[in-house]
Amino acid sequence: MINKRLIGQSGVSGTILGFGCMRLPLNSEKHDDINIDLALKMVRSAIDRGVNYLDTAFPYHSGGTRETPGASELLVAEALKGGYREKVLLATKLPTWMIESQAQMHEILDFQLKRLDVRQIDFYLAHNINVSVWEKLLALGLRKFFDEAVKDGRIRFPSFSFHDQYSLFEEVLLSYDWVMTQVQYNYLDQEYQAGRAGIELAAKRNVGVVVMEPLRGGFLVDQIPPESLEILKEARPEWSTPAWGFNWLWSQPHLAVVLSGMSNLAQVEENLTLAEKYQDGLFTDQDSLAIDKVREIFQKRLKVNCTSCGYCLPCPSGVNIPKNLNFLNQYFLFDGEGPKERCRYFYNIQLTDKERALNCSSCGQCEEKCPQSLAIPTFLAETAELYKP
Repeated sequence: MINKRLIGQSGVSGTILGFGCMRLPLNSEKHDDINIDLALKMVRSAIDRGVNYLDTAFPYHSGGTRETPGASELLVAEALKGGYREKVLLATKLPTWMIESQAQMHEILDFQLKRLDVRQIDFYLAHNINVSVWEKLLALGLRKFFDEAVKDGRIRFPSFSFHDQYSLFEEVLLSYDWVMTQVQYNYLDQEYQAGRAGIELAAKRNVGVVVMEPLRGGFLVDQIPPESLEILKEARPEWSTPAWGFNWLWSQPHLAVVLSGMSNLAQVEENLTLAEKYQDGLFTDQDSLAIDKVREIFQKRLKVNCTSCGYCLPCPSGVNIPKNLNFLNQYFLFDGEGPKERCRYFYNIQLTDKERALNCSSCGQCEEKCPQSLAIPTFLAETAELYKP
């Protein structure tokens, strides 16, 4: 049985593990080429085991404009057929970067309702709130839009996802009667963006908190420095690295749902098992001390704060930005020439010629779209130098 927690003032409870449909399995390297049969099996298996929170968004799997919406919402529509809609709380998002009028907000919401083949969305989030879009959204009447969409029944709970500094988070949170907010949070990112302070403020306002990037895009699964891994294994030899990430989050106060962007059936099975086994008190003070030591090591080694969210894609030059930045971090996480040679080997195997950092034209489009406001062209130039032929 997977535990449930009340989502703020909504009156509904979400399971502590939610299914995020942003990293579904693919048939090919094309991000919109979802392996539909496998993805459906994964989503429905999770729901059959008790998961009741399903998260998607307009751009997930290669969307970005009205003419080219992502494939994720269509997959979710298919997954919710046959009685599955009644079993879940459905969340999707308003693509804030596309909005030029309040009328367009209503048009896109109606478009998403049709794509999802539903009459109502439970949690509708203003997506990727940051300083560059917030003032524009207010001026266009975002709050009035939410009021009207709730009143006519198209959505139940006004919400927002956030990627910026705490000061803006506080301003946004206090500006409207939000029901839920979605923030990046994990044991490495306790003070990053909204951070712990934002979560505590949301709790005071009775706003539910849903966590994204619990394993930092997989970073906290298979890229942990050896000395950190040794600390974790010594403390809890029976726990996997995902177990550390999820159990730490589930032990934190004020969090309702932890989203996992699962990409294969093995991940679904492991995460479901962890959620079913979790109980209050499982994560101890000694476990917290181990995490503190691991964080210190990570913070000394991190080169770039990329979570592989993919918002920077597609690159006009074809560069696979998240993979390149991932390899930049990998290069500095491990000591010795052996691990670095291994990095170079996999860099050449896993990236095509076109996808490599040396093809960056420094156009800056990626930097404008990055939720973390990273200086991506600079980091790509460093990656190209490190991995040059």
